[in-house]
Amino acid sequence: MEKITRYATPADARPFPPFSMAVAHGNTLYVSGLAPLDTAGNIAAGDFAAQFAQVIANLKLVLADAGTDMTRILKVNVLLTRAGDVAEMNRLYRAAFPAEALPARTTSVVVALPVPEFLLEIECVAAVG
Repeated sequence: MEKITRYATPADARPFPPFSMAVAHGNTLYVSGLAPLDTAGNIAAGDFAAQFAQVIANLKLVLADAGTDMTRILKVNVLLTRAGDVAEMNRLYRAAFPAEALPARTTSVVVALPVPEFLLEIECVAAVG
């Protein structure tokens, strides 16, 4: 039976709803939807670009905690609350993900996320080990 490892929020972070930030099973890491919050629970101030940057910073932290990185991401789901942010998201995404290791991706525009101020959320599946 393959080992399952659960990754919680960072020790210094504000408590989050009841879920694991990521769960590894075998050589696969499933990362929960990450929001534009810093470890103190503050929403990234400013525009879509600031929120995107915070989500990517959070993603890098979760991946590093699990012993992997952006080049090992297999699949990404991007949830946006505004269709008008798709072009900006593509521009920022291209800069955030290594060109030689672009993962498969789905982008959806949703009616709302759990916190009305969130403009996006990103979840992914990555290889570990």
